[in-house]
This record gives sequence, structure tokens and C-alpha cells, in this order.
Amino acid sequence: MKMRGLIALVLLTIVGVAHGDTDSQSIVRATLANGLRVIIVRNTLAPVVATSVNYLTGSNETPPGFPGTAHAQEHMMFRGSPGLSADQLADIGSVMGGNFNANTRESLTQYLFTVPAEDLDVALHVEAVRMQDVLDSAADWKQERGAIEQEVAQDLSNPSYILFSKVRSAMFAGTPYAYDALGTRPSFEKTTAAMLKKFHDTWYAPNNAILVVVGDVDPQTTLVEVKQLFGNIKPKKLPPRPQIRLQPPQPASFTVDTDRPNGTLMIAMRVPGLDSADFPALEVLSDVLSNHRFDLYGLVPQGKALDAEFMLDPLPQAGIAYASVAFLAGEDPKGIESEVRSILTKVAKEGVPADLVDAAKVQERSAAQFQKNSISELASIWSDAVALYGLNSPEEDLQRIEKVTVDDVNRVARKYLDLDHAVTAVMLPRGSGKPVTASAAGFGGRESISLGEARPTKLPPWAERALRRVTVPPSTLHPVVSTLPNGLTLIVQSEDVSDTISVYGHIRNRPETEEPPGREGVSQVLEALLSYGSEKLDRVAFERALDAIGARERAGADFTVQALAENFEQGVALLADNQLHPALPQPAMTIIQGQIAQNVEARSHSPGFLTQRSLRQAIFPKDDPSLRTPTAQTVHSLTLDHVKEYYQYAFRPDLTTIVVIGKVTPAQARATIEQYFGSWTATGPKPQTDLPPAPPNGPGVIAVPDDSRVQDVVVLAQNLGLTRTDPDYYALELGSALLGGGFYSTRLSIDLRKNAGLVYSVSSMLQAGRTRGAYLIEYACDPANVSKAADIAVHDVKAMQTAPATADELLRIKAMLIRQIPLGESSVDEIAHGLVGRADVGLPLDEPTVAARRYVELGGNDVQAAFAKWMRPDELVRVTQGPPPK
Repeated sequence: MKMRGLIALVLLTIVGVAHGDTDSQSIVRATLANGLRVIIVRNTLAPVVATSVNYLTGSNETPPGFPGTAHAQEHMMFRGSPGLSADQLADIGSVMGGNFNANTRESLTQYLFTVPAEDLDVALHVEAVRMQDVLDSAADWKQERGAIEQEVAQDLSNPSYILFSKVRSAMFAGTPYAYDALGTRPSFEKTTAAMLKKFHDTWYAPNNAILVVVGDVDPQTTLVEVKQLFGNIKPKKLPPRPQIRLQPPQPASFTVDTDRPNGTLMIAMRVPGLDSADFPALEVLSDVLSNHRFDLYGLVPQGKALDAEFMLDPLPQAGIAYASVAFLAGEDPKGIESEVRSILTKVAKEGVPADLVDAAKVQERSAAQFQKNSISELASIWSDAVALYGLNSPEEDLQRIEKVTVDDVNRVARKYLDLDHAVTAVMLPRGSGKPVTASAAGFGGRESISLGEARPTKLPPWAERALRRVTVPPSTLHPVVSTLPNGLTLIVQSEDVSDTISVYGHIRNRPETEEPPGREGVSQVLEALLSYGSEKLDRVAFERALDAIGARERAGADFTVQALAENFEQGVALLADNQLHPALPQPAMTIIQGQIAQNVEARSHSPGFLTQRSLRQAIFPKDDPSLRTPTAQTVHSLTLDHVKEYYQYAFRPDLTTIVVIGKVTPAQARATIEQYFGSWTATGPKPQTDLPPAPPNGPGVIAVPDDSRVQDVVVLAQNLGLTRTDPDYYALELGSALLGGGFYSTRLSIDLRKNAGLVYSVSSMLQAGRTRGAYLIEYACDPANVSKAADIAVHDVKAMQTAPATADELLRIKAMLIRQIPLGESSVDEIAHGLVGRADVGLPLDEPTVAARRYVELGGNDVQAAFAKWMRPDELVRVTQGPPPK
């Protein structure tokens, strides 16, 4: 299922401005006098809060012939409102950490902020102003139209999007559900600013919205502020909503090309929507059919598929249930389709195994707890539950699932697995032409560019106070570090926001330097084999043991287990059994070996692979280890003994870091990890896991053709001699963030997106590891704009070298980077990966605090000097994937 339940107490809705109700001081629900529903959930994982304003309108309410109106209005909400300009909004969003976004669906449009808890008042101010009114000026829409059309082109360059769009169109022909919320270029060309303003004036109202606030807040105090900011916004009389009149589904089939190395088969059936009493049983059926012990996934260990799952895409009044199976290039999708249809037909006739229904419920209960481990995800779960599913709380979905019986599941299977009216869709891989290398003298066709400066904007007083606050935030993390006698590093972080404990392990490894010559691909074979259980438990028995405790587990160079706190020891025991005593069965080896050999051969012709390889070839020398890749020949030459030898060589405790995080004490974690991982030993010298430094690259222009795309993906890159521990790292990171790290308010976004409308998004990234680094700028645009956008990007990099950033620019970027520190601690997953990553490159575990202090100290001259020392804008390599740039 797509929306999991959350264990929380059922709450009553209180109507009226002066009233509210709490549950254990952690959840408040209220409805203001103007109709705005408010839900506030306290979660103290980090000093962070996520807000979600959910307007109960989307593409369903758009005018005929203009399916993207709601999506366009979503974009224009970032172009300003009376009293809050687009520049002010961009500055505010960036200053608060840059984590703000929006999305439009059929019946819902959401505006999302995740900010430090101390900035909640700023986020609420922004949303109150935007709910009250929006500018929707013709000049702003003219600029934004270019950006949204780039987004359309970006999605139309995604074969998966095209495939699913065709499925929807066939499944819901003649209804608003036939099209998603994206919109089309022709309709946007005819859309006017006045049409968008009318849409906002009609549907954006407090009595058509739900505000969800989740995080480290006092719910009652927050409710008082919400009433102050939103209480005076007038409600509106909402017009009738369009009727969804579904026609009987008709069978259909079609094929689309993909630039990926593997194919995909989808068999889709129409099912009831979220408003149906059968929906909970359909959720359980979906879970059962996706279980790795069920026959559908059983196609994978048989060698008939690379992956297989069953999914639900629910809409309010109807939905799509579909089996999705990945297969190797060159295989006949008709044979796979026959297998899948046979499996689903059997389910419809004979039903599902009762133990898999039980397993689905256990996993749902476990998932309900794990959703508390992310503040932003918890806000999303609550928003979907109340605004999309029409429930009182996420727990209500879990309660419904608990009541589902095996008979219920079998009944909906018989009724809705209607293969006679299914839509069958196939993505077939097609290769790419060879990369075309142009002159190495540069990008060519340079224009004389005159750009405005990214001048700071005077902010409203309520936002100005936040902007001027650039102080190092105290971390809420206090990890306890120890080393086991076998060299394994253990890091424990205690958290109590849920009844869960998660284990994240990482073995420092690099196949490019560790795989023996002629055995390239052995690491891939090993990783695939590790999913086949342990010496004690075969694949199915191992999956059954995980289902019994509702745990999630994965072995490999990066390994993990997540379980309820009461099942912590059982989960670690299973993880250690899989990680230290893998089954590595020869029959599975034979199947996997053949699949990977075919896959690497197909991948060698795929545009995505050729783009990445072309980029590496352009910025690293010919003998660089990063250019080592497996071939069909090297994979076919492998034996099971080769796999076991590599396992013994590369998997060793003295290169391993394990993070345990959750409802556990350091002593409990140490005792359990030592019990199950303490006997793990290593022999011989440690393998080489670091790449060598690389000489500076020269310029180059490479185009990788990709006929499946209508838009080019563009990467500008250079290598760097910079390591992660170099003192210049923080000045370069500060400059990189100023260029492309904060949505509208960065120089690249202002120049390429906001002012020129050439791209939908652009980002810059500084990469630095133990021995070397790289700098990259990435964007997507129409072929005609590739060179123009690249020239602007190069101009902006050079400007960083010739003049210091202004004090106000630096203040904004420093505020953003410093606020990103608590945001990076707002989920268990982010905390764990942050700790593992810092340990892996030899940084102190409190490095974010160290970074914040450095950012505060740095000035414009420091950034300019670092860019002048390290950046080589005239030697940036340009690699494109898509149609030939013009």
C-alpha cells in the first residue's frame, strides 16, 4: 500500500475559534470559524517543524481543455502575493534552509515547508499571506510559463512517466482522471494570468484547506498563532465539483521505448477508489501480492524477472492496481506477461495464503511506528490521511486494515483482478548512438551576456528577524562511540520518538580498486546473492522470519535492519546471520550471473550509462580505476569461489561502521551488536579503498544521443584536487551554495530559471572525498537552450572568482546552510547516514557544528579566493543526454 497507518489516538474535531482539544499534550485538532481545519502533532526528534497546507483542489477542478491550471497556479504561488514579492519569498525560503516545495494532484494541492522550529512563525506567515491572495500578474506568468514548460518537457523525457500516463488515459478515458495534473505545453500557451487568478479566487479558501503542523512545537501555543494569522481570512462559497462519470474499462495494450537498459511490463486493472469500503482489503491484497514469498516475486529467483511488485495508485473515486515486472533487454515480454497473468488468475480463483495476510498486518503495524521517525514524512502521512483519504487520522487506516479478513482479501481479488479488461503496457529498451565529442575548445557560440545582480530584497519585519539570526544551533545528537575488539566501530544514538530501533551498517569498500583484474562485476554478483538467505535459513524461510517480527532487512556492503524495539535482538540476529553466514547458493549464482551479464551488456548501450561514463572519461585519466566496469565476458568468467574470495577479502569488521539508533541504550546496543557481530574476523592486509588523485582535466563537449527524450540533461563538470578535510572545503561549499544550492535565490536559479526561463531547475554540487573531488552543475532544458544556459553558468562561476560576494548574499546563504543542520537531523535515516558518512571519510561526528562555525567566520574574500584557486571555468566539461544540442 502507499499510505501506511500511524499508531496514534483517535481525536475529536473541535469547531470554533476559541476552542481546541489535546491528546496527551501531543496532538491538537481544531476547526477555525472560517472553516480552516488545523492538526498539530508534536514530535521531538529534532528542533524542526514541517507544515503542509492542503488545498482540496487540483486538476479535477480545472477548466475543460486546461488540465494544468492547478499546477500552473501552484507555480505562481511562488511568484508573490500582495505584501510578499517573489524575491522576498525566495529569500525567505532559502534562509529557512531551502526545504520548501509544492505538489499538485487530482484533488489536492499541497504547499510544504520543513524549517527549524524557531522559524515556524515565518512559515505560517508565508502560508497565511498566500491563502489570502496571490498576484498572478501577466508579466510573472510569462516568465513562469517557460519554467513550467521545461518541467513538462522533463517529464515527457521520462519513459516511466509516459508509460503510466498512457495507462491512465486508457483506464479513465472521458473523465478528469484520464490526465494527471502536469498539463501540456499547448494548454499553457493558451493559459492567461487572469485564468489563474480566477482559479485561486475560486478554490483557495480556508474552508477548502487543511493545515497540518508536525514537529518540535507546543501544540496549544502553535494553535494560538495559527488563529492569529489565519483566523481573519474570509471563507468562500465553493462551486460544485466536477462529476467523475466512469465508463466501463476497456482492454488495451501498447509499447513505449525506454533509454534504460532493462524493460518493464505493467498489467493494470481499475479498482475502487479511496471512498470505497473495499479499499482497505485492496491495500492488504497489494501487500500480499508484493510479498517476497509470493509467486509474483518468485519470478525473480526463477530467473524470469529482475524485479516484481504489485502496487496501488488510489484516487478518490477510482484507482489503478497493477503488477510491475522488470525484465532483461532482449527477452520476450509476451512470455513474462503470460506468467504474470497466470499468477493473478490463480489468485482470483483460489485466493491468497492466509499467512501472508497476517504478515501484511504485522508489517503495517511496524510501518505505523517507523513513520514517526521522520518529521516531514509524518506531516505527509497526516496530510494524505485527512486530505486525500478522508480519514480522521492515519491510525484510522490501520484500524481498518486490522479488521480485514482473509475472506475479504479473496473477495476483492475475485472481483477486481479483472484481466479481461486490463491495460497491458511495456517499456522496451533501445540503445543509444555513440557519444559525439565536439571541439575541446569550449562550448562554442558564446553570446555577450548582460545579467542583473542577485541583489538582496528588503524583507517584512517578521522575516527580517529570522534572516539576521546566524548563530550556530546546538545539536540534539549525542552519539556514543566504541570499538569492538575485532575493529568494528559502533555508534549509538538513543531516540524515543517511536518504539523502533534501526541498525545501519557500512563497510568501506570500492569495487573499482578491490575487484581483481578480469573479475569485474564480482561485487554485483555478491550483492545480488546476499538476498538468498543464510546458511541456516533459505530465502523463503528468511523472509518468513522477517515477516514474523515485521522487520525490514538488507545485507551487503551497506546493510540494515529495522525492527520494533521489542524485536531488536531478533532483528540483529537475522541481520548477522545473513551478513556473516550468507547462503550463496550455486543455483542462484547461475541465474544471477546470467542476468547480470546480460544487464551489463545492455547497459553498455544505454544513454544513462554512456552519459556517466563519458563524464568520467572526460575528467579523469584513461587508467583511472573509476573507469573499470564489468563486461558480459568478465561476469560470465566468474565462479562461486571467486565470489566467496571477494566476500572474505572485502567484507571485514575493521572497515565496518554500525550505527544503532532508536529506543535503546548504548549498553544494550553494544551488548547485542557484540553478541552477534563480535565473532566476525578479518585476515590479511586491508584492501585499497581509496581512488588516486587525478590531474586537472581539460575542456570538452560530449553529446550522448537519446531519442526517448525531448529535453537534454546537461552536466558541466571539472575534477578537483580537493579532499573533504581540506581547509578550503567550507569556502568552496559556501560559494557553491550561493551559486546553486537554494532554489530561486541563488545566482544560477535567478539567471537561468527566474529571469531567463531556460530551465525548470538547476543545481550545483561540490563533491569531495578522502583523496579527490569534483564540481558539477546540472540542469535540463530544450536542445536550443543548452549552450546559452551553459554560457550563463560559466559566466556566474567566473564572477565568483573576480569579485567577492556581497555581505547580504553571504548572510542569506550562511543562514540557509546553518539552518540545514537541524533539518539534516529531522529523520532517523538522515541522522544515521550522516553519522556513517562522517565516520567513513574520517570527520568528527559533530562536523555539522564545526561547519556552522566555519561558515559564520568566512567572508566574501575567502570565497572569492577559494574559487580563484580551485575552479577552472574554461575547463568545465559539458556532457548532454538527449536530442542533439542546437
